[in-house]
Amino acid sequence: MSSTDVPAGTGGLAGESWQKSWPEVVGKSIKEAREIILKDKPDADIVELPAGSPVTRDFKPNRVCIIVDTVAEAPFTG
Repeated sequence: MSSTDVPAGTGGLAGESWQKSWPEVVGKSIKEAREIILKDKPDADIVELPAGSPVTRDFKPNRVCIIVDTVAEAPFTG
């Protein structure tokens, strides 16, 4: 895709930044990541996904996917 191409479903936002990422939240808790993302993008629809899970290929400008891959505490029965 060239810099002038616009992905399907973006409403023709040519010239505007249609994709954003937050590398500064890598290694932070989900709560911290949510706060940082929502401060930058208040209308974000944040979706938490386990690492390796399938990701939809349709484009929704307000959706932000947080990929989680660590276990915070030991699992237990009960």
